[in-house]
Amino acid sequence: MAKRILNLLPAELISLSKEDFLAAVAGSEGRVLAAETIGVTQPLLSDVTNAEFAAAMGADLLLLNMFDVWNPNILALPKTAPEDTVRRVKALTGRLIGINLEPVDDALAADNADTLWAMSRGRYATVENAVRAADMGVDLIVLTGNPGNGVRNEAIVKSLQAISQAVGDRIALAAGKMHASGVVGEGGEHILTREDVRAFAKAGADIILLPAPGTVPGITTEYVRGLVSEAHSLGKLTITSIGTSQEGADVDTIRRIALECKMTGTDIHHIGDSGYVGMALPENITAYSVAIRGIRHTYRRMAMSLGRKPGEG
Repeated sequence: MAKRILNLLPAELISLSKEDFLAAVAGSEGRVLAAETIGVTQPLLSDVTNAEFAAAMGADLLLLNMFDVWNPNILALPKTAPEDTVRRVKALTGRLIGINLEPVDDALAADNADTLWAMSRGRYATVENAVRAADMGVDLIVLTGNPGNGVRNEAIVKSLQAISQAVGDRIALAAGKMHASGVVGEGGEHILTREDVRAFAKAGADIILLPAPGTVPGITTEYVRGLVSEAHSLGKLTITSIGTSQEGADVDTIRRIALECKMTGTDIHHIGDSGYVGMALPENITAYSVAIRGIRHTYRRMAMSLGRKPGEG
């Protein structure tokens, strides 16, 4: 029987197979926390990567946003060969690593050309980039869209089918959206429907990504609960996400969102990267963790040393 994420040492987290990763998440019963970070912005602690900071505040899984697999740039990371970037982040944090890849409609994303969210070669949801990510040691690819990048659900399905065939046996795949991503007509309850959940599952998703209740207008706990139940009925896991800058809200708001997500039955809880820009407010990562699993599991994750080895007394 696979260990739960809750019980795994940092040294065990960074060496999980896809199958053991998914089983460890399922066994944790809604008590896994993913924190999204951006590496290309100034780190909050200047000489410490945002990934390391988020890990220190209690995250189990680090989702690297704006990560270009051919030109990886994580400010404050010690000098590392590009192909070894993910493994270096794992070695420093002892955490599972995911990245976003985006099936962007370039015409819809044109307004982002001169912004932080502007696309680059290694961020598109292509088979070439997915293979590169798997070779780099990434544990999870999330097919989704950043603000204004024009990512449609049908484009996610198309990319997911190709990527699943290429690397689905090596790496966990998540699919979905946490906001409309600049697509008119895919807002509110239209961001994700039961039909979308079924389409993502059929295309090869292991995990369905959903907006957290209270983060997008019209997205209620009951609505998300229905989508989670649909995913679970298909044998898939879910991740509820805060992608609306509410990762920068007050602690009470974070706790409320966390418990609402727990009530939906979700497997993984995601907190976004724009408390300011680059990661959630550090105290909100810890507050979210405490809300869904208490101080014992939170402080254990924060305190457990990378130097501990499996089997040691």
